Order: sequence, then structure tokens, then C-alpha cells
Amino acid sequence: MHQRSERTTRWICSLWLLGWAAAASASAQDVPGISLRDIAMMRFVTSAVVSPDGSLVAYLLAVPRDPFTEENGPAWSELHVVDLAGRSRPFVTGKVNISNVTWTPDGDFLAFTTRRGDDKQARLYLLPIDGGEARPSISHPSGVGAFEFSPDGKEIAFLATDPPSKAAEDLKNKGFNQEIYEEDWRPTKIWIAPLDGSAEPRALDIAGSVSAVKWHPTERKLAVVVAPTALVDDSYMYKRVQIVDADSSEVLKKIENPGKLGDIGWSATGTYLALISAADIHDPQEGRLMIVDAASGEWIDALPDYQAHIIDFSWLDDQQLLWLADDHTSTQMGMVSATGADHMAFPRGETILTGFDRAANGDTLSFVGSTPHHPNEVFIYDSALNQLRRLTSSNEWLGQRRLARQEVVKHTARDGLELEGILIYPLDHEPGKRYPLILCVHGGPEAHVRDGWITTYGNPGQYAASRGFAVFYPNYRGSTGRGVDFSKLGQEDAAGREFDDLVDAVDHLIEIGLVDGDRVGITGGSYGGYASAWGATYYSHRFAASVMFVGISNNISKVGTTDIPDEMYLVHHRKRLWDDWDYFAKSSPIKYVDRHRTPILIMHGKDDPRVHPSQSLELYRHLKVLGQAPARMVFYPNEGHGNRRAAARFDYSLRLMQWMEHYLVGPGGDPPALELDYDTYWK
Repeated sequence: MHQRSERTTRWICSLWLLGWAAAASASAQDVPGISLRDIAMMRFVTSAVVSPDGSLVAYLLAVPRDPFTEENGPAWSELHVVDLAGRSRPFVTGKVNISNVTWTPDGDFLAFTTRRGDDKQARLYLLPIDGGEARPSISHPSGVGAFEFSPDGKEIAFLATDPPSKAAEDLKNKGFNQEIYEEDWRPTKIWIAPLDGSAEPRALDIAGSVSAVKWHPTERKLAVVVAPTALVDDSYMYKRVQIVDADSSEVLKKIENPGKLGDIGWSATGTYLALISAADIHDPQEGRLMIVDAASGEWIDALPDYQAHIIDFSWLDDQQLLWLADDHTSTQMGMVSATGADHMAFPRGETILTGFDRAANGDTLSFVGSTPHHPNEVFIYDSALNQLRRLTSSNEWLGQRRLARQEVVKHTARDGLELEGILIYPLDHEPGKRYPLILCVHGGPEAHVRDGWITTYGNPGQYAASRGFAVFYPNYRGSTGRGVDFSKLGQEDAAGREFDDLVDAVDHLIEIGLVDGDRVGITGGSYGGYASAWGATYYSHRFAASVMFVGISNNISKVGTTDIPDEMYLVHHRKRLWDDWDYFAKSSPIKYVDRHRTPILIMHGKDDPRVHPSQSLELYRHLKVLGQAPARMVFYPNEGHGNRRAAARFDYSLRLMQWMEHYLVGPGGDPPALELDYDTYWK
């Protein structure tokens, strides 16, 4: 067994004592609750990387646009830097979109990709940390994507596609803009360039499309993640790891990870390579921590009995690594040896951690995390100070809002399976009083809801609570966070026991005296939209309102129009359409449209490649022809599988809550007005 270093032992003792808890400030009882405008303008941290010496953390801050004063679009992405005392400085802010931020190995510069000035494509910029303007560095005709510095800091390896030829561009400008579906794609390649600009970037000759690259710490080798094509289905199901020579492009080793693949990383001297991988090709979500012997290519599951999902890791040296996992509704951190023989987990606390970064000096860890009291912020663990602290506060106004109580609720399904979810109580909850309920069903289903900040434009959470609703987020069977076996429980049983779990959750909330069973609404996006359609048809007698977003209505046509047919086969249905037509029909909401008595609002992005907009149109058309209950459909132009632009998000939030209030606490009957009073909600 490897002997732990003194520093590692200090970490273990400190983390054990701290319990990874972060204190939340008490809320005053005489202030208002969250508004829809608050949700629309809420800022949150998307990534945080600590400097090599551990003294600073660079972070990206998502800053939503004001849909009434700014050009419509997704949130801006700003670059800020905070020190260990919590003093944050804006570095690149305003109408900017910063990506792929990291530190140069010497810590003198921040590197990132963006478009500035006359840039036609994203390029690499270097910003001196001690002041001065960002200077352009590496460029590429099709744009610089994700990148990594070589260990000596003299080169970078970056991802980019070959640019289209001038002849092809000229033809496109003349109107020859035809698309050859799923054939007219260009692979993403690895390009290597000297940072001093002494040579043009050169592409490595690797078959397939690359999505990640990691330099070997001591040799001119790269670990690369390659899929057969750039198609989404291949990127989901068939990404595999190769070790290649950085100069010759020779493939030195192929690592046959068994299914979906997440992050990869070398140990300190390159003896091992760690992967976050699926357990097998039918595992719905990458979440096992695999340790690969770089010489032989053989791998082991370092935590084979751990029923959770690993989401991040960092090597401490060549023999030990830290890991972070989604564990039920919380997150868990621990340590394991490269052989898997020596491992431990640290006590968990309130903060939900979504990723971490470790300083090159080894003493400082930065985190992105949230709690029920605030969305994602920067946290730091400084071993010298023996503290875990929140460093940023991106929404100071939250201190002037009153938040409803949020807690984990456990219950038992009708077949005895133990389930759990997150409950937000009505803001002024009175024991013994029954309330209307909004059931917010997550997508995936290979996802889950954590007990952190869960209020978004599509999940009304704290806003609905301020309006007198109870809100429940169920982690039904098939969700992640509870290991591989649990995540497979919904396979070959679409809309079966997994959706029975939703009704069982409602029954539990009724039984404990919180919910009025006659005033229950259901909503969700993607697979949650599927559940919402199911709630308005098959289970219509249980729901008084439904809001379906980018959801499934007909599994027969769904598997023939989605961009992920293999994923649907391998980790969802486990059968093809021609294997069992009845299964696909019986699991489709349109089969049960004659049961429809639930007013349903259907919303969808017109450019959705995952769940084709025709899924919404099919259901809407059948329901309108039947005319048994109100149905309305809203399409969002230029939006895909979820809304990204400010105006579309705000409109969605308003329509969702308008529908729920109208049918769960309002007059009901005919649908509410088509026009929305945006100004009232924006004030």
C-alpha cells in the first residue's frame, strides 16, 4: 500500500473536521421572495481554475442579457479573478464570450479563447495577470477550440476543424447551401503550435474526430479522446482513448473503455491514466473511475462497489488521486490509490460541488458549488489556512430575498423501491394546510436533481414557492447519483415504473398532508417533457395541469427522427423499433390521447435535433382534434433542445407559471390570454 504524504494526511484530517460545509446567511423574514425577473437576471459561476501557486482563482461568470434593453442572445461569459481573501477583480467583462480559461504553466498569464475586434473566429489570447491588455496568440481559420499547454509551456495542443475550401465557400455564397444529412461533416483535429509563433500550427493525422487532448507530463505523447465521426451519437456512445506520439501521430496505444466517456487525466509521471467511464456499453452515464496502466492499456474500476457517479478527479501524485462524486442528492469527495486498494471518503456537507481544480503547488483546491441559498459560486480549500470558504457572491441582492425551505424527501414506490427527491415548501408554509403542487421532472433520464440551487427559467422552484406552491423534483428510477444498477432500472420499460414513481411521489406528499391532490401540475423538459405528456394522457386523471417542453409524444417516430438513435437503443430501450413495435406504441403518450382531460401547454424549440419538433406537433394535433381539454402549442424559432436566448427563456418562464396558476389556483376553463404582460413581471 502506498504511503500517504504528510500533505495528503493534512488534507484528510482537515476535510474530515470541516465536513465540506459552507454556512448560509440567515434570511430576514420581512423581505420578498424570488421573482421571475430575478431568475432571468441571476448570475452564476461556470468554471474556476486556480493559479499554479494557489494564490488566485480565475473564474467565468455567466451574465444574462436584459431582454428588453440588450440584443437578444444567450448569457455573456465574463472573466474574473478572485484572491483567497475573496477580493474579486473583473478582467474581461461586458459583451464578451470567454471560453476555455486556464493559466499558463508559469502562472504569469491567463489564457482563453474568444473573438475580439476583427476576429472572424475564436482565437487564443494571453492576458498578463499583473496588468495590461490581452494579446492575441494562436489563431486558426476555423477557430481555436479547447486547448492544453505542453508541460514546459512552449507549445499548445488545440482542437479545430479543417476550414472549408474557398471554392466551397464561393459556391455557398452563390446559394448552393444544400446539406447532405449526417455525411457532410468535418472531423475535429488536434493541432500543435509553438506559443512564440515561430511555426504554423500542424495537424496530427488521427482517424476520427477528437474531443479532448492531454499532454503526457514527461514525454512527447498525448492522450486523446476520439470518436469515429463528429456526429452526436458517436460522441455520446463511442468515444475511446488513444495515446499518440505528438510528433509522428503514431498511435502508441488504444484503450478500449467500455462505453460512454468523461474526463481523462495523467498521473504525475504518466504511469497511469485515469478515466471517468461507463461500466459497460449499456451504462446510461459515465461515472466509474477507471485507472489505466499506460504501458499495458489494462484498466481497473478503482471504486467498484461505490454506488454513485464520479464527476471529477485530480491526481495527487503518481499513486493517489482525489475524486468527486454525485452521491444521491449530495456530493461526496474522497481519495483512492491507483490500485484501488486504499480508499476513503470524506464527510459531506451542505455545499453541492460540481467540479474542482488543484493548484500545481498541491496546497490549494478551487471548486464550483451551490447550496439551496445561492447558485454556483467559487469556493476554495486552502490547506495552509485549514479552511473551506466561499470566495464570490455574484448575486448580492439575494440577501434581500426570502427563500422557502428546501429539503430532501424520501419515499417508497409501490413496488418497494426506496426513492428520493427535493421538496421546496411554499414560502409561508403553514403545517396542516394543503397546497397546490408543481412536479418538476428532470430530463435524461440519466440525470438527477441535487440538493443545491435548483431554480431556473424552466424549473420555477423558489418563484413558485413564493406564489404559494409546493414544488417537488423527483429522482425517479433511472436517475443517476445512485450507481449503475439504479440508473438501469428504467431500461426496456419506458414510461412504465419510472413514471409510476412520479405518481407515487405525489401520493406521498398527499399522505403527509402537504399537497391537495386535486391541484397537481407536472412539467419538465426532454425526458421530463415526455413525463409531462404522459401525465396529460395516460395519467390524466392525476394531473390538473401540464407544461411539456421539448418532450416525446410518439416513440415510434422519435427513434426515427432523433440524432441519438444508438444511445436510445443501447441505454434506453435496449431494442430496435422492428424488434417490438408494440413496446414503442404502448410507451407513447399519443396512444392514450383519448384519456386527455388535463389542460396542456406544449413548448418546443423549432430547431431541436434531439427531440424533433414534430413530437410536439403530433400530440398537439391529436389533442386539438379530440377537443377534450385545452391544449396550446408554442414554438421558439432559432432555439434547439432547450432555450438559450434571454427573451425565449423569459417568455417560457412566464407562460409556464401563467398556465400553472390559471389551472391550479385560478379560474381554469379556457386557456389564459395569448399575450403576456412582460412589463408587470419585469418590474
